[in-house]
Amino acid sequence: MWLRRRAAPAKPAAADGRAADSTEDASCSGQGAEAPSPWVLRFAARVPPGSRVLDVACGRGRHARLFAEQGCLVDAVDIDVEAGAALAGVPGIRFLRADLEGGPWPFAGRQFDAIVVTRYLHRPLLPLLAEALAPGGLLIYETFTVGHERFGRPTNPAFLLRSRELLDAFGQQLAVLAFEEGVIGLPRPARISRLCAVRATGDAHLRLDAHR
Repeated sequence: MWLRRRAAPAKPAAADGRAADSTEDASCSGQGAEAPSPWVLRFAARVPPGSRVLDVACGRGRHARLFAEQGCLVDAVDIDVEAGAALAGVPGIRFLRADLEGGPWPFAGRQFDAIVVTRYLHRPLLPLLAEALAPGGLLIYETFTVGHERFGRPTNPAFLLRSRELLDAFGQQLAVLAFEEGVIGLPRPARISRLCAVRATGDAHLRLDAHR
């Protein structure tokens, strides 16, 4: 699916503004059948086998599967029970159903070698994501920005990044390896912002040709 659903356990009508605003059309089927984001693929090779990876708001698990196939140990979290069903029994993936917006941060005290977030924004989580990166850990983030409204949902400003907001959120704590902002055409037209940053502990973590 193109737009992340913040679903309740069953399938009633959306109970909050974000769900109503961002639920995908019925014609948009299974994120599990969708290819990983090119932005995530661009940096995935920097995450070696055995790394601890967190996939936030994982949906049907396209990125959880990507890193599990690389030999990583993946924690995938989402509120949607269908996400857990899609990932049940997949080697290397541990799924946790949690309400990231209405409940406590479920990974308090834990750190990860890589954290992946796509098509999802809950601003109170941003500092928690930075804190959850282990030394040398990689953050890969990509989601919609203000101006996406002309292409479709989400249209609620609460779920649209402001210009350069990712840089403002992470630029002081992490070393930014890459940042892009603009319009893409595939898999559907969208206005997005995307960032890759590392909790650097030395120049080795800033090498642009690392793991390539």
